[in-house]
Amino acid sequence: MMSRRILIVEDEKPIADILSFNLKREGYEVIIAYDGQDAIDKAFNDNPDLILLDVMLPKKDGFQVLKEVRQKLQTPILMVTAKEEEVDKVLGLELGADDYITKPFSMRELVARVKANLRRTELSNQLNSSDIVEIGDLVIDINKYEVRRNNKVIELTQREYELLKFLATKSEQVFTREQLLEEVWGYEYYGDIRTVDVTIRRLREKVEDNSGDYKYILTKRGVGYYFRRD
Repeated sequence: MMSRRILIVEDEKPIADILSFNLKREGYEVIIAYDGQDAIDKAFNDNPDLILLDVMLPKKDGFQVLKEVRQKLQTPILMVTAKEEEVDKVLGLELGADDYITKPFSMRELVARVKANLRRTELSNQLNSSDIVEIGDLVIDINKYEVRRNNKVIELTQREYELLKFLATKSEQVFTREQLLEEVWGYEYYGDIRTVDVTIRRLREKVEDNSGDYKYILTKRGVGYYFRRD
């Protein structure tokens, strides 16, 4: 099996070198970009399996890089921020990041996040099923990795798709945020439950009507979320 390729986007060379050393030791191929524009160019040209994206960058910041990359690629993106402010984390998720990690972090935590996100991608790519989940006017074509509503394709990030597929294939079952982190994101200890709330909100914006009267993804107050089949 070919080694997975990771694009590290980090303007501080000593930090980039440390990240590169540890990820190579885990068997990954590493590409490094030191500014935002270089990150965009390498994302499009080198087709990485995962992008480790710092927020504070010269030329273009991490959020701008994320917006431009997401216009063409659904590659898993792990945002790295030095700030604890929730607004940075939420903004990253709103723009389509799959996950985030806050500096300072341990290499053990970073590697766990990288492995979890790559594992989810690999499992999705291995699906060779022609299963189609059809609920109301919403269709999830697992073989095509595609979601349609009223015959129109809905553009989802990988994480949004995985969350929708998981809930839809286990409709009427209520899952806590912690359970969804473990099942969809692939980890439990390092997760932040706000990640689930933001991703649910993004999903609702894309698959629900704008009326606010949710038809598919519902909240069980005090417990978590579930997908209504009827």
